[in-house]
This record gives sequence, C-alpha cells and structure tokens, in this order.
Amino acid sequence: MRVGVGLPTTTPGADGALLVEWARRAEAGPFSSLAVLDRLLYESYDPFGALAAAAAVTERIRLATMIAIGPLRPAATLVKNAATVQGLSGGRLTLGLAIGARRDDYEAAGVPHEGRGARLSDQLAELRDWREARPVPEKVRDTPPELLVGGSSPAAFTRMARYADGYAHGGGPPRAFASAATKARAAWSDLGRPGEPALWGQAYFALGDDAAGEAYLLDYYAFTGPFAAKIAAGNLTSPRAIRDFVRAYEEAGCDELVLLPTVSDLGQLERLADVL
Repeated sequence: MRVGVGLPTTTPGADGALLVEWARRAEAGPFSSLAVLDRLLYESYDPFGALAAAAAVTERIRLATMIAIGPLRPAATLVKNAATVQGLSGGRLTLGLAIGARRDDYEAAGVPHEGRGARLSDQLAELRDWREARPVPEKVRDTPPELLVGGSSPAAFTRMARYADGYAHGGGPPRAFASAATKARAAWSDLGRPGEPALWGQAYFALGDDAAGEAYLLDYYAFTGPFAAKIAAGNLTSPRAIRDFVRAYEEAGCDELVLLPTVSDLGQLERLADVL
C-alpha cells in the first residue's frame, strides 16, 4: 500500500509560503501523493490553485483531490481546472470527485443542491471523453488524469464503476473502509469492468498536537452536528496509532492511504516520515 499526505489547505494559519514549502518537503519524503480537500465557504484555498502551486515545485509526487466537489463548478470549468493541473504537473493528477455534503457551499456557488448527483455523472462522462473535450489543451489530450469517485450511497458506487478508475473513501476506521471496498468491487463487477477499482482511503493526523487538531476537526465538521466529535476522536496523534492504522488499512485492501494534517506545522511532515 502506498501512503500519501495531505496539503494543509484548510487548516488554521496556513499561508502560501507554508503550502509551497510543504509540497517541496513532501516531494523529498516517503509519500506517494499530495492531496487536497475542497470547501467553498471555509477559511481555505482552492484545491486546483493549490495543486497548481505544488506542481511548480515538485516532479515526482502525484497530486490528488480527495475530493473536489464537482457539481459546484460548471463542467467546462472543472475540465479546464483539471487539465491545467495535469499539464503543469506533467500528468500527475488523480482527480477525486464527489457531490459534497454542505448546502451552504451550493448556495454560495449559486448552484442547485438538488440534482447534484446527475450533474456529477454528466461531468464524469465529459471527463472520460478527455481527448475530445474542448477545454483540454492539445498538449495534455493524450494524458487524461486518473479518476476517482467518492460517496457512500448505492448511486455513488454505481457512478464510480461506470465512469471512474477507482473509489475514494471518505475516512473512518478500517472496518468502514473494508465495507466500502466490498461495495466498490461489487459495483465494478456488476457493470462488467475488468480487473478491480483502485481503492483510496484517508485519515487525519496531528502527531503530538491533540488539542489543536481536535479543535480544527470539530470546526471543519461542525455542520454534521454531534458526528463531528466522532470524526475528531479518530485523529491519529501518536506513532503507534498511525502504524496500527496504516497496517489495518493495508490488510483491508487499500491501495493508497492519504494522511491529512489537522495542524499547519511543517514539523508534522518530518515526524510522519519518521513514523512511516
């Protein structure tokens, strides 16, 4: 199993200089990917802009959205954003997409919350037709990005199997990932796809900084109500917790696990590299 790391585009105190230096150090570390989250009404950076900056200072590491909320954007804009990162990175983009859960993001974007699943399916169909998509520059038309789809509904698994290369799990204990992976494989098989879907997972970490990481997660997921406390309780804060979690996800069949930081501290990268 490969292990990636998140770029702190949503954590308190992050600025442009931190993000660029974080990307440089991640490139030099044992990480296979550098991933971003996507929120509109939050103190955060745009995922595609952040990955474009990371592309400029890296050469090896994959760049991933885990996930981007596709229906917040017009299809042509989404394709152009993805094509830009794909071109700037030399073909290193993994584009994870889902419908998102926050109504206020949709209201701010001026996009209906209803029907977002169907719109995402239309976007995925256009992305699968990458070589013919008009917003894609000629120089990257022969290198479509890897596509992942997230979500936990039956429609999400069907959408993943129909259009994508794999599944992006939204986080949780290893048993939750294992259950979702089983559903992803079943949907893949039901549609007659050869082989198996790529399976990506994610988790949060803050080595030695329990309080700050917990406060961030409680705020970031406040819209979920009491469930935010359960998410915050899953923050990995010790080397042993990370090692056990990584091992359990590997045993559950995960192909790539992204560890997302919950504090804006470059020292977290070094500590995580040592643990891994």
